This record gives sequence, C-alpha cells and structure tokens, in this order.
Amino acid sequence: MKSKKLANKKVLISTQQYLDIAEIKNDSVVLKDGTLRAVLLVSSINFALKSEDEQNATIAAYVSFLNALDFPLQIVIQSRKLNIDFYLEQLAQRERMLTNELLRAQISDYREYVKELVELGEIMSKRFYVVVPYGGINVEKPSFIKRFSAIFSPARVISLQKKKYEQYLELLEKRVDFVMSNLASIGLTSVKLDTQSLIELYYNTYNLDVYEQQKLVDVNKLRTS
Repeated sequence: MKSKKLANKKVLISTQQYLDIAEIKNDSVVLKDGTLRAVLLVSSINFALKSEDEQNATIAAYVSFLNALDFPLQIVIQSRKLNIDFYLEQLAQRERMLTNELLRAQISDYREYVKELVELGEIMSKRFYVVVPYGGINVEKPSFIKRFSAIFSPARVISLQKKKYEQYLELLEKRVDFVMSNLASIGLTSVKLDTQSLIELYYNTYNLDVYEQQKLVDVNKLRTS
C-alpha cells in the first residue's frame, strides 16, 4: 500500500531549492544568505608572447592588485566546446546566393573544412569571469515587538528592507569599479554582466544539455499578470 502511494505521488520539490541563488535583479545576484554578487566578463592576454619586461610588469601589476584587495574574489574559467553552427549557417546562405559556380564550390569546401577541423580538433572556447561579492545584507531575526508592529505597518518594513538593499547595492558597485580599474591596469578589459546576461550565464551553467536547443526569452520581454 505504501509503495503504491509513493509510486503515484508527484514530486513537488523543485531543484531551485538546492541552488544558492534567491533572485537576480538590478544587474546583481542575490543569494539566499542575503549576500550580493556581481559578475565581470574579463578578456584574456597572451602572456607567452610578451617580452620579459612586459611579463614582469604584468606580474607586478597583478600582485599590486591582489595586495590592494580587502575582500575576497572568485575567478571562474568556463570551457565549452566551440559552437560554430551560426557561422556555418551564414556560409551556407552566402553559398546559396552566389551565382558563380567556382565561388560556390570554394565556400562549400571551406565550410566542410572548418566543420571537420572543429569536430576532430575538439576546439574549446574559454570565458573568464571575476565574481565580486558583498556581504552584510543579512537581516537579524526580529524581536516580538518588531514582528507585532510589522503586522500593522508592513509597507514601512518593506521600504526599510528596500532601502538597505539599495545601500548595499551601491557599495557593491564601488567594489566593481575598483576591480575593473585594477584589471585595466593589468591590460585586461572587463564588462559587468547585466540582469539578462546573468540569467543566461547561470541557465547555461546549470542546463548545459538543453541550452543550445531551448533559448531563454529576454527578461525585458516578459510580462507579469
């Protein structure tokens, strides 16, 4: 009897409860512990091609950057198999538009060569991210008096929480500016991911198998009833 009930019982637990992310808004990630995260997409440099003096200068700038930090940073390197389907489709469209048979044959051969090169060589694309945190947004457990007063003035409580969130968001932004300026001194270009980019990043990370087939809708196009 019990086994039948368990077999017919629907699973109501969402996988979302196992993630640390509470919500993504205002170009930042809010974790369940109340801390904030901003994510920077950072360019790379070919260190091996630099001269010895340039390498030493880069190392010195990096060491200076680390010594100036008074908060932790997370550096994430994400490797993915290079996807050139869109590029190959563009070549195929150009091939269909051409009337010159010689050019069409050349584009066709080039398209097959690139496709085979990526498949056999297992060429990977790498992206570099720097995660900037800010903690301290945790709200202490309210006393009985505060909980009782919140029943009669919920709007006031919400406004206070919103004000505190905006304050910490501003402090996080200052950390982001500091990190971006120091990365620029090393010769690295960085850009802060907006809300849509953050959603796509985490969706791609946790749903790698279905990301290419099931694209996300732009968050700005979503409507709430």
